[in-house]
Parts: sequence; C-alpha cells; structure tokens
Amino acid sequence: MLGSTHGTLTTDFRARVVACGEEPHASVVSLPTATRQGGLDVSGRPLHLAVPDLDRFFRPRSVAVVGASDAEGRPNTGITRQLIAWAERVGARLHPVHPAREAVFGTACFPSVAELPEPVDLAVLLIADPLPVIDELAEAKVPFAVAFASGFAETGEAGAVAQARLAAAVERSGLRLLGPNTNLNAFERFRDDLEGPAIALITQSGHQGRPLYALQELGVRLSHWAPTGNEADLETADFLAYFAQLPEVGAIACYVEGLKDGRSFLLAADRAARAKVPVVAVKVGRTETGAEAAASHTGKLTGADQVVDAAMRQFGVIRVDGLDELQDTAALLARARPPRAEGVAVYSISGGTGAHFADLATAAGLSLPALSRAKQDELHTWIPGYLNVANPIDNGGHPVGDWRGRKIIDAILAEPSVGVLICPITGPFPPMSDRLAQDLADAAEATDKLICVIWGSPVGTEDAYRTTLLGSSRLATFRTSRNCVTAVKAYLDHHRFAARYDSPFEDAPRTPSPSFRKAQGLMRPGQQLSEHAAKQLLRAYGIRVPREQLVTSAAAAVRAAGPVGYPVVMKASGPRLAHKTELGLVKVGLTSASQVRDAYRELTDIARYESVDLDGILVCQMIDRGVEMMVGVTHDALFGPTVTVGLGGVLVEVLHDAAVRVPPFGERDARDMLGELRGRALLEGVRGGAPVDVDALVEVVLRVQRMALELGDDLTELDINPLVVLGRGQGAVALDALAVCR
Repeated sequence: MLGSTHGTLTTDFRARVVACGEEPHASVVSLPTATRQGGLDVSGRPLHLAVPDLDRFFRPRSVAVVGASDAEGRPNTGITRQLIAWAERVGARLHPVHPAREAVFGTACFPSVAELPEPVDLAVLLIADPLPVIDELAEAKVPFAVAFASGFAETGEAGAVAQARLAAAVERSGLRLLGPNTNLNAFERFRDDLEGPAIALITQSGHQGRPLYALQELGVRLSHWAPTGNEADLETADFLAYFAQLPEVGAIACYVEGLKDGRSFLLAADRAARAKVPVVAVKVGRTETGAEAAASHTGKLTGADQVVDAAMRQFGVIRVDGLDELQDTAALLARARPPRAEGVAVYSISGGTGAHFADLATAAGLSLPALSRAKQDELHTWIPGYLNVANPIDNGGHPVGDWRGRKIIDAILAEPSVGVLICPITGPFPPMSDRLAQDLADAAEATDKLICVIWGSPVGTEDAYRTTLLGSSRLATFRTSRNCVTAVKAYLDHHRFAARYDSPFEDAPRTPSPSFRKAQGLMRPGQQLSEHAAKQLLRAYGIRVPREQLVTSAAAAVRAAGPVGYPVVMKASGPRLAHKTELGLVKVGLTSASQVRDAYRELTDIARYESVDLDGILVCQMIDRGVEMMVGVTHDALFGPTVTVGLGGVLVEVLHDAAVRVPPFGERDARDMLGELRGRALLEGVRGGAPVDVDALVEVVLRVQRMALELGDDLTELDINPLVVLGRGQGAVALDALAVCR
C-alpha cells in the first residue's frame, strides 16, 4: 500500500493519508469477541449471536469521508470519486471531511466529524491511523466506520499491538468497524437488472472475490460484498449472520483465511442453517504449507484443519477447494429449487461421454438409478434399440437434431426417481449441439427439476453457450465436469441436511449435572491423572469401567483378584504414566494367585527401574471380546473442546480413522460420526462376527461430550482407549483412560 503526505492535517488525522489497494492482507489479533449474544451454555459459552443491523452500513442515509481529496495524483482522490458515485447509487448524502480543504469535488468540506451538519450512518476513514478518530466518531454517535489503513497485525508484532489498541478503542466506543486493511469491495457497483435469489459474498482477501463478482456478467445476481480485512471488530461471522436473514440472499459464498472466533462462526452458521440458506466456503489451510501461509498472511489461528472441516460440515457449511468451485457451487445453490428426488440421470449424444461422466458422478457419491423398464421402452421409441438408455442415456446423436430431442428430455424428467438431469456437451457441433442446448433451455423453463449442462468447449464464445445456455436463468451451466459434480453433490447434500437440521444450541445444557459436582472433586489442576483417577472421573459421568481394585501390596493384589474374577489384568497406575504397554507395565490373562503375586513384583520392579511414580497397581477384570474404539476430548485453538471418536487400540495410531465434532451436538451427530469412519463395518459385524452395541457407543460419546461442556478448559485432554464395545445390548467398557487437567 502507498502512503502520501497530504497538506497539513491536525493531530486528529496524523498528517498522512493512506491509499487503499485492491487486495488487503487480512490479519487480526486473537481478541475476545465483544458481548453481543444472549444466553450461555453450561460452560459459559454463548448460545446466540446477536446479529448486527448492517442495513445502514450497506445503505446509509449519509456518509462522512474522513481524509477526502480531489487533488490530482493523490490515491485518496480516486477513492473519494468512487465513494461519491456509490453514495449517489444508494441515495446517500456524502460529506467530505478534511481540516485543510473548503471543498472536495465541488462539495463543501468540513474540518471534523463533529462539525458535520447532520448525523451520519457511516464514516469512511482514508487516514493512516484511525485510532485518534474513534472517540470523535463515538461522540458523534456514528454507528459504522470503515478503516482502509494498513500497517496493523499483518505486519508483525508491533502492528498487532497497534491493532489491539484500535480494537479496544472500538469496543469502548460502541461503534462497529470494518477493517483495518480492508478495501472498496463493499462499495462496488452491483447490477440491478438481474432477477432471482442472489449471492452474498464475504472475503478476507478482496482480490479472491473477483471471480464471484464477475458472475454478474453471466447473469448471476450478487447482492452484497463484505471485505472483512483484519477483522479488528466486524468479522466473517457478523456478516454471515446478517446475510442469512435477508430475503434476497439465496446463498452465501465465503473466502476465509482464518477465523477470528470459532464459536461466533458456528453460531452464525447455525443461524444460516436454521434459515436454510446455503453457505459455501473456501477455507485456506488444508495443508501444512497452506496453514503456514495463512498464518503469516492473516496473523490468526488457522486451527487444526480436521477440526475446521468437521465443524463446517456439522453446521452445514459446504467447503470447497478452489474459487472456480466456489463460484459454480454458490451459483447453483442460490438459484436451484429444492430437489424432487435425489437420483441423477446422465444424458449425452455419445456413449463414451455418458460412461465417463457416470464414473465421475458415481465416484463422488451421486446416485444414478436405473430407469424403469417402462421408461426405457418409451425412450427406445425415439432412440435406436441397440443403445443403452438405462442410465446413462445414450441417444446416438441424431435424435437431438430434430423433434425427438425435446421428447427424450421430457421423458427423462418425468421419471420419478430422477431429480437432476445432467447433459455433458463435450464440444460444439452445431447441427446437434445448438438444437440440444435450446431444447435443454426450453425444458428447464417447463420443469421444477434441476437441469445441468457442461459446455466442454475450450473456446466459450459459441452462440449456443453465450446466448442459449447462459441466457437461461433456469439452467445450471458449467465448463468442467468436476465443478458440475461438486456443485450437484453439494446441492443434494445441502437440502438433505436442511431438511433434518435441528440447532444443537437450542437443547444445549444450561446448568451443570450432578456428575459435574462429583467430577470437580476428582480434578487435579495442572496434573495428568493416573488411570485409576481418570476412571473415577468416567464413573462420575456414568461411563462403565471394568471391575477393578487399586492395591499397594502383592497380598492385597491376590485378595482383590477373587472378587474381580479370574482371569485378571494387572497394570501400573500413576500420574504422568501414558504408555504402560511399551514399558512392560501391563500383564494380561493372569489365572492364579501365584501369577498375580509374581506380576505385582515384576510390575513394581519395572516401575522402580523406569523411575515411574506409582499410586498403586490395578487388578482389573479382563474383557477380551468386542470392538476396540477410542473416544476423547481435545482443545482446539479456535473452537475450544472437541470430541473425537475412532477405531481404538493400536489402530488409532496406524489408521488415523477418527471423526470429530464440536460441542454441543445431539444423538444424530454422534451417530453420523460413526458413519464417517472408514472402519465402521467392524461395528456391524464382519467375517461372521455379531454386530456390537452401537447404542452404547453413542451413549458414551454423548456422555463424553457432557464432560467436555461442563469441565470446559479445566479438562485439557481426555483419551479413553480402548473403549471395548461389546455385543448388541451388552454395553461398552472403558478399559483404559488418560485425563489431563489444566
């Protein structure tokens, strides 16, 4: 960004006027979110995010431009000119503010905000340091401000400190600030001649929103653009929650480099999910390299990508990888009606094209149901009998060039199992492709089912594409098969999700359970609990553990083995003891008193040799049948406590097969977690094995979630591994547990 000296300003404006570039370096210090919500869950976290009334931000009645200029060659001159044009479009009165000018572009200029002739809804700050102006804006009761200035958290530690001061001043003032380090995207010219549901756009990097802004040239309506910049105050979550309540918004598209506050984002996503407004997002940081780049670019916590991915999926946010997927998926979701059925029919003029696309669609998880025998017979009245019309449907080419083409399309759409018709046109062949494009456009106007077309020509200037396909507001037109598959899958997934969504925040626990009071007495601040103590914590929350006794002598071990029941397992138990098996501190399958006595001596000898601090030896019931699972709690830097379930035992380290959720969540989400596991077939019984007690496993996941919610930050980590899930109706038993207290 460029800076320039612009006249002699008072100390209120710090002399230097800052230009605003196209692409900001979005960055922010991790600061507590201002109290803008109502209702708290059992751990004191907000249950509702108050939606800021941004109507007067996007359509103000009056605007003050602080640092306005009309001097040729000054960067602020171009910005002032653009703001004047924007104010005229939205019907706002614009007031230039500059202590050294009497007029700007022929409009009277005022030396300060305090001397403006009327209250203003929005102050645009074209100054290097917005901090000194904040109090003046607060005194004038200005509700919104935009700070373009750079040089804050994106520049390093000193900039982060400056941004923290700015954020604190804004919070004290009561005004809402966009930026710093934002740009003019919020004040772009949006086409007002387009109809239908619109896309609202949120980007932390202005340049990354350009492809979606250009969708207007393809007939896709855009209603708003929020370039959030460094998010010292207003953040992605604020705009997400606001856009979700606007009737004209059909979908929200986001480019996210880092989340300022994970909880606020989930509350906003929950609001969108309840309103059934689809949210599509590119979230930077899938790879280690990408995460490092995002951190240096935004100055924020990127968060463990697996947790980000799971949290977004949990609240219905559709995550895509590229800007091309973002624009195509958002456009489809904004404009398409809900599906009548989930089946996809693939129709082409080439058997090879249809088969290729059918492979891509099936691999992505789309359902391609075979058409009924009666429907196939009907299609064969227009399509030669030797061609396959089961699905994919191959017409051989010639029928699309005459009256038969439209009849074939209508017949496919009339099939009850078909909710989406996809027609890949690999390249322009006017005798066929032009007529086919027109028939598809006409059919789209007459049906409430989704019709997608893939125009595969690399040229893209053909009249069939530019006029016929793009001219239809009912067709969804793509340039690549991958983007079509991605968008259709997202479309079906979103409507399936929206139909069953229940906000987890509505039923989140508000008061601690009796288990919490028991657990409080078991916590040891700053310590890792011994296995015995960790199991007591599980017992407090009703999670079953084996019969066991903690002993401190060989004789006591022998006495304990009787009521525990042979065969027994003996294990060393002590704080900070995490890997007992590797140290030889576990003995399995002991069947006699002599074996128990010998095992006790051996375990204590190893513990002394390894300098292990013991609180005793556990004599445990041996459980050797069932499926070993793992359930745990960890803390994510963005979202706080998270619950993980996966295959247990040694498999957890070998396969990394786990699913994650952010509390609060309900039983359905707990079951969905199990469905996401690659090894879920083990729960259903394999190679003649009986199904296990999935209900009991789900109950353990929900009880662990309750622990995570109630113990909050005091429980830094919990690892139940293995949790043996027994046969159906027999429950689940936590054989080992590790717990770390803050």
